[in-house]
Amino acid sequence: MSDLTYSPVGATRTGAPTPGFRHLYYRTPLGTGADLQRRAGEAVVTFRMHRATGARVLSSAPQASPGVRLRIGAGPLTVPCEVVWSSLDGDRIGFGYGTLPGHQASGEEAFLVERDERDRVWFTVTAYSRPARRLMRLGGPVAVFFQHVYARVCGRALKRLCTVNP
Repeated sequence: MSDLTYSPVGATRTGAPTPGFRHLYYRTPLGTGADLQRRAGEAVVTFRMHRATGARVLSSAPQASPGVRLRIGAGPLTVPCEVVWSSLDGDRIGFGYGTLPGHQASGEEAFLVERDERDRVWFTVTAYSRPARRLMRLGGPVAVFFQHVYARVCGRALKRLCTVNP
């Protein structure tokens, strides 16, 4: 039985509607080519991108796969998550994680590197969430703002990683 604090699980992968949640969608271009996609995808699924943002990442495995437990945050403040899906091949490389008890929010967030039919490589963050604890409820719009900022910070960190390590 899962400890995840929300339902439906996996909707960041399928794109299924999630009524009752706030939604986030952020997409940015990284460049072109299969090699870039492979490097960017590897940085995402090994949590290097998250670490490059300055976030503290503790994980039960070195790479994202279903069931891997994470604690992500800044300094001593970390939140518990679990990887609920991963895609490690083809034109989609990335993963989605869901919230566990103790997280300020309830929901799911996904980080995906995709290559389109024109060989362009994109980084996408999608999420659906709602407040789970008092601090998040009180934070309201400020919490949503920081979630959007973090998506953009992830995109910049990933671009930097792919430029530094061509």
